[in-house]
Amino acid sequence: MDPLLLARLQFATTTSIHFLFVLVTLGLVTLLVYLQTARFVTKKPVYERLTRFWGTLYLINYALGIVTGIVMEFQFGLNWSGLSRYVGNVFGAPLATETLVAFFLESTFLGMWIFGWHRLRRGIHLALLYGVAITAYTSAFWVMVANSWLQHPVGYEEKDGVAHLTDFGALLSNQSFPIALLHVIFAAITTGGFLMAGISAWQLIRRNPDYEVFRKSLRIGVVTAAIGTTMVTGFGYAQFGYLSEIQPTKLGAEADKLAAAADFAARFGGSPGDYLPPEWVGAPLGFMILIANTLALVIFLLPLLWRDWIIRLKFPLYLLLFAVPLPFLAALFGWFFRELGRQPWVAYGLLKTGDAVTPASGGVLLTSFLGFSVLLIALAVADWLLLARFASRGSADPALGRRPDEPVLPIDGRPEPALA
Repeated sequence: MDPLLLARLQFATTTSIHFLFVLVTLGLVTLLVYLQTARFVTKKPVYERLTRFWGTLYLINYALGIVTGIVMEFQFGLNWSGLSRYVGNVFGAPLATETLVAFFLESTFLGMWIFGWHRLRRGIHLALLYGVAITAYTSAFWVMVANSWLQHPVGYEEKDGVAHLTDFGALLSNQSFPIALLHVIFAAITTGGFLMAGISAWQLIRRNPDYEVFRKSLRIGVVTAAIGTTMVTGFGYAQFGYLSEIQPTKLGAEADKLAAAADFAARFGGSPGDYLPPEWVGAPLGFMILIANTLALVIFLLPLLWRDWIIRLKFPLYLLLFAVPLPFLAALFGWFFRELGRQPWVAYGLLKTGDAVTPASGGVLLTSFLGFSVLLIALAVADWLLLARFASRGSADPALGRRPDEPVLPIDGRPEPALA
């Protein structure tokens, strides 16, 4: 089999699955900050129960998501040694910063937050959660800096066949960066909102006795989803304004596409057709827009929050439940368009994908592809099974934040002893 195709399939699979974890992590940590802040300000116990419940789901996703991130990082050295060699001096700087932030600062803050319940003052404990959220967003910031450079290389010069960073500020002012970052952030917030609204709707459909708890989280989730879809759609359309300029073969006018392809052929050899992305690359974009426009209808559910008509009618609860997968699909389609649309370049106009892949046999890469795919799929399935299992228990007795003297409520009918 074609080694290049296998390497691309492996990276697409692992990156896409990891991205699903990232969406939940960023979305839920944003909502957790709101919930615990509300608890700190209002002193209402309902917000503490919500923080403990959604915090448990967040921790499950975070723990398994970290593993998928480590798996993804390995591929830069294993399958894409040409990329690492040629652009490592530029591309490696933001990725190294992201690794330090995600694996050290964020994990440290999160660990202290987990074990700081009832041991730290409420203000300090809340500050730790803010630290988790800030470092999570900082991690996303540096990943998008690195990816935006591949989309539109700036601030570098080539010496001895290797790209060297000459202007760090150019990475941050890259035309491909700020709007794309905001688009990803609000995609995650939208995902978190729909996940919270969908799980809350499920609990209300099941007539969970924690009515007030999930009534509150349903309202928060619907409002968050409405804000998120509005912002993510706006920042999505805003990218069309510059994509035709920096990546004419992806989204330019037909004449501009052919002119850019002819220029690449003159510089790098081959025919102009070799430098055009697949003809079907617009399909993921179309699906993303269709799903985004569908999700935007959540705005019409906002008036139903008045006097709990959204719960009384019941039908909107089913709509929210079935809508949970849609933000994930929209994000994946958008990511496919962003990445596939710049083919055949791994660094647009600078390094072709075929020159970036590790020169390995098809058998080796097939084994690698199958092994990594099985691992990542297993982690994704385990994540959703655990989320469903702990979500089904409700908010009556989440282990996170339980006081040492708090009795453990029975889950399956069997009494359990309190923690010593």
